[in-house]
Amino acid sequence: MNKISITFDGLNKLKEELEYLKSVKRKEVIESIRVALSFGDLSENSEYDEAKTEQAKVESRIHELEQLLLNVVLINEDDISADTVSVGAKVTVKNHNSNTNIEYHVVGSTEANPLQRKISDRSPIGVAIIGAKIGEVVTATTPSGEIKLEIVEIAK
Repeated sequence: MNKISITFDGLNKLKEELEYLKSVKRKEVIESIRVALSFGDLSENSEYDEAKTEQAKVESRIHELEQLLLNVVLINEDDISADTVSVGAKVTVKNHNSNTNIEYHVVGSTEANPLQRKISDRSPIGVAIIGAKIGEVVTATTPSGEIKLEIVEIAK
């Protein structure tokens, strides 16, 4: 598995989710299975089937999170430069296609949330702006076509 860049907040969220799944959700699912088993005949027991499906989902997510945590590279805020765009930086770009300014927070792929303007370093825009300096114009190839972005500001 490739190394995954992550901020301190993102790492904490992953750890919290893993802890919740192991200490709370896993117990809830086991209880659901126990209750479903008390209904008897498993061949026609939809509650049992649903509980087992939920158990598989929970265990799969636990495994996924454990693997992610083995492969994270923590982004130290002190290492974030205001000179070039990097993971962890907040970047204001001017979209030359629409003549508007947009602020993005560049994060690792596990933290991306476009609705909060948190873009992944592996997204088309993230790939285009990583390493760019203030005043540079880069081209991002997005699903809706190419866009020209000028780096206006970089902040920690």
